[in-house]
Amino acid sequence: MMENKIDNFIKNYAEDVQLLLRKVREIALRVDPDLEQTISYGIPTLKKNGKNIFHFAAQKAHLGIYPGSEAIAHFDERLKDYQTSKGTIQIPYIQPLDYQLIEDLVRYNLERAAKS
Repeated sequence: MMENKIDNFIKNYAEDVQLLLRKVREIALRVDPDLEQTISYGIPTLKKNGKNIFHFAAQKAHLGIYPGSEAIAHFDERLKDYQTSKGTIQIPYIQPLDYQLIEDLVRYNLERAAKS
């Protein structure tokens, strides 16, 4: 498989963080293998038909997931264990990654993008 911009981005992190970043991407691509993989706003971004579906990045103490403000509001109840802001979810590295939540966020944004 040919390396892409996200692969090059991920290489800059420690191995344990690389594994998390790869897992997030893998989960999203299981939902839709045709998502475009690029870098936008300086972080890994997955797009569908030119529309941002999902951004993600490694921060100092947490994994940042950036699904947008509408997704944050929609999944508000499921996000109560995480620190969130308008369009951001912070998942501390010491907290297990909720694979189903990642998948559901991607599905939700794909459905929204298909309607707009």
